[in-house]
Amino acid sequence: MKKILLVDDEVDILEFLKYNLEQDNFEVLVSSNGKDALKKISQNPDLIVLDIMMPEMDGFELYQQIKANKEYQDIPIIFLTAKSGETDEIKGLDLGASDYIQKPISPKKLIARIKSNLRKSEQSEKKSKEFKNLKIGALEIDVEKFEVKIDNKKKFFPRKEFQLLYFLAQNPGKVINRETLLKEIWGNDVYVIDRTIDVHIRKIREKLGKHSELIETIKGVGYRFKHNE
Repeated sequence: MKKILLVDDEVDILEFLKYNLEQDNFEVLVSSNGKDALKKISQNPDLIVLDIMMPEMDGFELYQQIKANKEYQDIPIIFLTAKSGETDEIKGLDLGASDYIQKPISPKKLIARIKSNLRKSEQSEKKSKEFKNLKIGALEIDVEKFEVKIDNKKKFFPRKEFQLLYFLAQNPGKVINRETLLKEIWGNDVYVIDRTIDVHIRKIREKLGKHSELIETIKGVGYRFKHNE
């Protein structure tokens, strides 16, 4: 039985979603604030549904505290918010969230998105065991440890950034379009925009520092990983 942690300051929403998830055979933990959520994460949920607009500690801050702990870095997190607009969606995806859902949302749709993200997480974990570690110049990618080193220094990459970097590095010299990257990294079940890829590439380049040119932009098409620097 998969365990879901719901975090929202609106108690009525928590109880409503909890009931529906339990009817679908999920084990459900609930928290109405960030501090309590940080305590309940120790119960190792398989996925977290996190509201953004909360008092004291908002969803973005809570997300960053969760991901700062290596033990919880691989837990998929879905942002749930009543706010509309591209800015917050980009910010959420920029941080590395698995999905972003606007309220109001039907329980059936939320459950479908939860199942989709759980499947992708399981597939990603399975694939990571099959993939080989890579070393390209100053860049080292250790799939088993989910670790990236640049000039022998460890750099933290959220899951989506890690997967994106690894996929590009696996295909040096090959131009890969955005559609392929979205399908390979996010799958077909989650709607994300092309801008999502650009945001993640920008973050990856920032971490690559002086080696940022390893990833080339092919205008109007996509991206290419250089054979060598």
